[in-house]
Amino acid sequence: MLVLDCGLTEDFKWMHPCYTLEGKNIVLIHGFKEYCALLFHKGALLKDAYGILIQQTERVQAARQIRFTNVQEIVDMELTLKAYIQEAIDVEKAGLKAEVKWKTALDIPEELKNKFDELPALKTDFEALTPGRQNAYIYYFSQAKRVATRESRIEKCVPRILQGKGLNDCVCGHSKKMPRCDGSHKNIR
Repeated sequence: MLVLDCGLTEDFKWMHPCYTLEGKNIVLIHGFKEYCALLFHKGALLKDAYGILIQQTERVQAARQIRFTNVQEIVDMELTLKAYIQEAIDVEKAGLKAEVKWKTALDIPEELKNKFDELPALKTDFEALTPGRQNAYIYYFSQAKRVATRESRIEKCVPRILQGKGLNDCVCGHSKKMPRCDGSHKNIR
C-alpha cells in the first residue's frame, strides 16, 4: 500500500511485485530467508540521505535495496520510504541512466583458452559477442570449481557461441531472449 500511495502501477515481474511509472521499473519488493527488501532499479542514482541503500552484490551496478527484518521497521520508516520512492520517480522522469562499468580485462579460464586453441573459429566468434555476453559466459564457466565441470560447461556452450548467441539468448527463434533456451518454449503465445 505504501508504494501504491506514491502513484505507481503494480505489476508482477521476475516472480515479484514490481512497481512502474509509464512502463518503466521503479521499485520491486522481494523476499529472502533473512530479510525482505525494496529494490530500487536505479538506486545508485539516488542521494541516499539516510545511508540505508545497500548494494546487493558486487556485480550489481545500478540497483540498490532497503532491507527489512520485521514489519515494524517498514511502519517506522514510512515517510523515509516514500521520500526515496519519490526520488526514484524523479530520477526516472528526468531520464537519468546509471553508468555501466564494463570490466576491461576478462579473466578467461584456462579451459576456454585451450578450447580456443582447439577451435580457432570459436575464439573469433566469442570475440564478436558483446562485452556483456562475453562476461556472462566467462562468469558462468569460472563459477565451476572443478576442471571437469568447467570443460563440460564450455563444451555445451560451443554451439551457442558459434551461432553468435549469448548464454541467455534464444536459439530457436521464437523470442529474442529466453533464459537458457533449449528450443522448446512450452508456453509460446
